[in-house]
Order: sequence, then C-alpha cells, then structure tokens
Amino acid sequence: MIDPAKSKEDLDLSYLREMSGDSAEFMIEMLDTLVEQIPLYLEDLQRAVDAKDWKAASEFAHKVKPTFYYVGREDIRDYVQVIERNAKESVDVEIIPSALSEIKAELAIILTQVAKSRAELEARL
Repeated sequence: MIDPAKSKEDLDLSYLREMSGDSAEFMIEMLDTLVEQIPLYLEDLQRAVDAKDWKAASEFAHKVKPTFYYVGREDIRDYVQVIERNAKESVDVEIIPSALSEIKAELAIILTQVAKSRAELEARL
C-alpha cells in the first residue's frame, strides 16, 4: 500500500548517498536515470497486465521494484512486490490492475519529489 505520509515528505536519499559516497554528481545521474526508466518500466508492466500475461507482469514488476528503494519509497517497492508475487503465483490477479493504477498515479508525486531532490543536489555542485 502507498503510504500517504511519504507522498508529502522529501525523498530519503540515504541509500544513494551511501552507495555514491555522497557524490552529488553520481546521485543526480541516478535520479536522471530513474526519471527516464520508471515510466518506461511501468508502461511495460501495464502492457503485460492489460494482456493478462502474468509471467511478463511478474518479470516487469521485479525489474522496476528496486528503483523505488533507491529513493526511499519502500512503500511503493513493497506494493510492486505484491504485484510481482501475485502475478508470479497467479493469485488475486484481479487486484493487480488497480494496484498498478495507484502506483502510476503516485509516480507524478515521486517525479516531483525527484525534481526537488535533484535541484538540491545541483545546488551542491
């Protein structure tokens, strides 16, 4: 489930900080990559869900899942994990379309959070 409190907070970039040795340049690169990749991954996932191709849906969910962890949105990562598991096991697949819709709606908020974090990192350069 999506944590509404996380939607109102700044992103937690502690994982990226640790991974990059607090390199603003590297973190900006990672954020730029996330901004490019997450929408593409979610569209791939949407196509698989629309086609009821649960094996592909599980694989696409698995692919996108860690990107949310990098920016401290474990709530979204865990929600994607539900999609991945349900699709892989072909259980409760009827909840997958609405879960994916919620995640895609939250993406707009996440992208705004990423833009704010990126601007703060740019200021450090």
